[in-house]
Amino acid sequence: MATTDKSTVISNFDPNGVGVSGQLFGLPFSSEEAEMIIIPVPWEVTVSYSEGTANGPQAILQASAQVDLFQEDIPEAWKMGISMLPEDEELRSASEKQRLLAEVYIQWLEAGEPEEVREQFEKYPEGINAACESMVDWVYKQSKIHLEKGKLVGLLGGDHSTPLGLIKAMADTHNSFGILQIDAHADLRPAYEGFEYSHASIAYNFMKLPQVKQLVQVGIRDFCEQEWDYIQSESRVSLFSDNQLKEEMYQGVNWSDLCKRIIADLPEKVYLTIDIDGLLPNLCPSTGTPVPGGLDFQQLMYLIKTLVKSGREIIGFDLVEVAPGSGDDEWDANVGARVLYRVANLVGLSQGKLQWA
Repeated sequence: MATTDKSTVISNFDPNGVGVSGQLFGLPFSSEEAEMIIIPVPWEVTVSYSEGTANGPQAILQASAQVDLFQEDIPEAWKMGISMLPEDEELRSASEKQRLLAEVYIQWLEAGEPEEVREQFEKYPEGINAACESMVDWVYKQSKIHLEKGKLVGLLGGDHSTPLGLIKAMADTHNSFGILQIDAHADLRPAYEGFEYSHASIAYNFMKLPQVKQLVQVGIRDFCEQEWDYIQSESRVSLFSDNQLKEEMYQGVNWSDLCKRIIADLPEKVYLTIDIDGLLPNLCPSTGTPVPGGLDFQQLMYLIKTLVKSGREIIGFDLVEVAPGSGDDEWDANVGARVLYRVANLVGLSQGKLQWA
C-alpha cells in the first residue's frame, strides 16, 4: 500500500475536529508518516500488589481521543505525528499465562514457603524469568526496528519491567546517557521475589549497562534498606526523595530552583522513565502500588520542560504502571493520556522536531 505524503495528511486534518477513531490522540498519522512511534507492551507478570497495568496501553488509547491537541507553548505540536503500534497478542497471551504462575508462586512465598511443596515451587522463577527475558528481547527488537528508521521511540507499559529492552536499544545507539526516573519506588531490588526482571528491579537492571552514566531519581518515597544502601554506595545515583523535596519546599525553596538542581546532575543525553505512581495518588488511584505523596501534574511537566530548556536531549522515554479503574472509571487513563501527549511533545522539542511558540 502506498504511503501518503505527510504534508498531505497534515493539510487534510482538522485539529479542532473529531479525531480518527482508534488512533492515538485521534491523530491521522500512520507509523510511516509519524515522527514518533509508541510501542505498547501489555505485560504485568511480576506485579506484587494490584493488577491492571497490562490494560494501560489500550485504556490510554481509548482515553486519548479526549485530549485537545493544542499546546499554548507548542502550537503546532500535533504536526510532529505520533503513532501507536498495535498490541502484540502473543505478548499479551504470554503475560496472562506467566502471571497466573507468578501469582501462585507469590502466594507460596507469602504462606511462608511450606516445605512439603518446596520442590514444586522452587522451579517457578526459572520459567518466569525466561518468559520475561523473551519480553525484554521482543521490546529490544521492536525498538531497534524503529530507531533504525530514524523514529523517536516511546514505550507505553505495562508494569515497570517493560522498558528494559528499549533502554538496551538506546545503549546500542548512544555510548553515554543519563536516566531521569520519576517514581514512588527506587526499583533497585535485585531479583525481587526471585524474579530477575521484576517491576521492582528495573533500575537495578538498567544500571548494569555501562552506557548509563547517571541515574537521577525523583519523588521516591518507598524503598527498602538494601536499596538505600545501594543508593548511598553508588556514585552514579542521585536521589531526590519526595521527603527531601517537600521539606525543602516547606522551608521556602521554590520548585524552579529544585528542578535546576535535579537537572544539573544529568548529562547532555537523557532517557526519561515515568512510573505513574510517581504522581499524587489522586491522579492514579488504580495504579498497582500507590504511595501517599508524590508530584502533581504540573510539577512533573515543569520539570521536563526545564530539562528541555536546559538544552539536553531526551533520547527516549516510557510511561508505565497506568492501570484503568473498574467499570466506566477512566480517570487513570485520562491522566495517563495527558501525561503521554505532553511528554511526547517535549521529547519532540528536545530532538528538534518541534519549535516553541
